[in-house]
Amino acid sequence: MPTTNKDLNPQAGVQGSSALYKFNSSPNTRAVVSQKCRILTPAYGSSDGLLYQIGVVASFSISGSSRGAEPYRGVGFGDQIAELVPGVSDPHSASFTRTLLYLSNAHQAFGYAGGVDGPVRTLQQHRWPFDIEQQLVFSTLADTEAPSNGPDGLVNVDFSSQNVTDGESDPLNVNGAAGTAGSTKHKALITYCEGCWITSMDHGEMSADGGIIQQSIEAQITDVHDLYSTYGEFMSTGNDPTLGENSSLLYNERSATTARSAGDDTASGGTALAGDEGA
Repeated sequence: MPTTNKDLNPQAGVQGSSALYKFNSSPNTRAVVSQKCRILTPAYGSSDGLLYQIGVVASFSISGSSRGAEPYRGVGFGDQIAELVPGVSDPHSASFTRTLLYLSNAHQAFGYAGGVDGPVRTLQQHRWPFDIEQQLVFSTLADTEAPSNGPDGLVNVDFSSQNVTDGESDPLNVNGAAGTAGSTKHKALITYCEGCWITSMDHGEMSADGGIIQQSIEAQITDVHDLYSTYGEFMSTGNDPTLGENSSLLYNERSATTARSAGDDTASGGTALAGDEGA
């Protein structure tokens, strides 16, 4: 009789169905809490092309964006930078710390045939890249104030598969918008890491007086985006003076005597504006 590996049994949006994958509630706050964040990867054994929430992750992070800016100057103009020209961005990386399970190790959690599923033991056997999806799941409080027609990367995530007892869902609005009474959805901001290659993975440190064994994983990322938007030259990304948005005085034709701070009625340098009672 075939057996089921419940620690690596991709279904209902998560990588397993054992007791390790039980859910519970989380607080409603304005601050982001890690209890609500979901990290999805391609669990080995799935054939539907979907990503599944990875379990028993102690920590996860995507490295900050980094790029240099090269200055140029002009002879005879003193010690003055004319302009800074941004360079290309450095590659991003993702870091995981995950508990090692007998039936599910880090290779399997990222879609490779390791452990009880195959011969993969080192990065030498990783022949194809994978993707990672981070879902920054909102609280109900944030759901109600988030824009109903927000950016493409702000999506609704359905939690009805948790089948909670005496839930707050309303059969008449179970598919309603996040934040509405009876809905089983939360809004979530998507950060999608495309074309990932693991660059470092240990086998877990074992010590004579130790207990839980954890694996540390580092991966380099080809591209980071919101999964749904089309990126390009004329994408509206903010601080664009041609659209009437704020920008640096370096490129903005706004007069240098105009107030630059909200609530500030004087220009930098102390010159009073017309109508300022302090003039």
